[in-house]
Amino acid sequence: MNIYQYDKSKEWFQRAVKVIPCGVYGHFSPAPYAPVEAYPFFSDKAEGARFWDVDGNEFIDYMCAYGPMVLGYHHPEVEAAFQKQISISDANTVASPRMVELAEFLCEMIPVADWAFFARNGADVTNMAVMVARAATGRDKIIAIKGGYHGTSPWMQAPGHHGTIADDHDHLFRIPWNDLEALDRILAEHGSQIAAFMASPFHHPIFEDNALPADGYWQQVVDKMHENGSVVIVDDVRAGFRLHMGGSNEHYGFKPDMIAFSKAIANGHALSALVGTDDLKVDAAKVFHTGSFWYCAGSFAAALACLNILKAEDGPARMRMLGEKLTGGLRDLASSHGYTMIVSGEPALPYLRLADDETLMLQQAWCGECTRRGAFFTSHHNWFLSTAHTEDDIEKTLQIADEAFKAVKKQFGS
Repeated sequence: MNIYQYDKSKEWFQRAVKVIPCGVYGHFSPAPYAPVEAYPFFSDKAEGARFWDVDGNEFIDYMCAYGPMVLGYHHPEVEAAFQKQISISDANTVASPRMVELAEFLCEMIPVADWAFFARNGADVTNMAVMVARAATGRDKIIAIKGGYHGTSPWMQAPGHHGTIADDHDHLFRIPWNDLEALDRILAEHGSQIAAFMASPFHHPIFEDNALPADGYWQQVVDKMHENGSVVIVDDVRAGFRLHMGGSNEHYGFKPDMIAFSKAIANGHALSALVGTDDLKVDAAKVFHTGSFWYCAGSFAAALACLNILKAEDGPARMRMLGEKLTGGLRDLASSHGYTMIVSGEPALPYLRLADDETLMLQQAWCGECTRRGAFFTSHHNWFLSTAHTEDDIEKTLQIADEAFKAVKKQFGS
């Protein structure tokens, strides 16, 4: 099996670091990829469930651009809708009717949605949700989960991150996931100050196992927060439309007050959405939050096409099926090589970890060996399935993983 080399990718990175901080910044940067020599950092093209790097290496992509690719790269119907719209208007001095059509579609499809607000990034709408909650309640404190991620706004970054200050966290309480007693303690001591509780539908931190909500957890959170006069916000930016077309909360059987979406909403075109209940509509109207490109019509058209296709094809069911085949196959394969593969989270966006080495070096090496053979895996973050992945892709991936297990066994021993 061919072992990939990344000569041109390295050349591009050497050029990049001269003119761009970090060369490639944020979650696409080399920092989380270990061993760094196993990964490319520049891509020339993408199609379906694959991308090709600047060296011409082909990858079955299990990161899906960190989630936005849900139907496959360059999906013909989505791209046709996008191109048709931008051929007549994209950025404009006044709003597009496509924005209204998308809002109507979301309000019809998502049970808790009585209104929709649009932006470009997930952090745009998680911040908007907090502002709406504060406007509605007249309170300032937010409860979030330890290890939870809702964007790179200073209030959401971990204390000590460069560029943040202690005051950024003055109005934020962090509690453990699935811990109702911790929630009760915060409400007992600070209840009159609590504007909202915000969390992802299931806990998907980096560098550790993901965790589903305990039975009844979310409904009890909703009941406790509403009794306290507080708002419940679900950050569905990462999982949205991969578990349920009505929002991941429908998959788990509860109804929040607001849901933030992005990533999969437009199959890679820049868009995010905040939806909410009628009780918060007036407060949402009063909050000022906007951006230069938030009204670009092309992304609205792409989202309408993407969501209609996902709904018609029952995309969440297909991604779940494919995820179960992939994770079950990898678990069995690991066992056949004498390793223990821990699978957590949801099959459509699972987190996998080899439990045989506490340092994570074995896990990192195995993901790297898979990547340099053509199955793009990361060791620090959950993966993503798309409807473009096929059972043949899964089978080829398992063949790659088998070779990778042989390689790490040579490196680490039995």
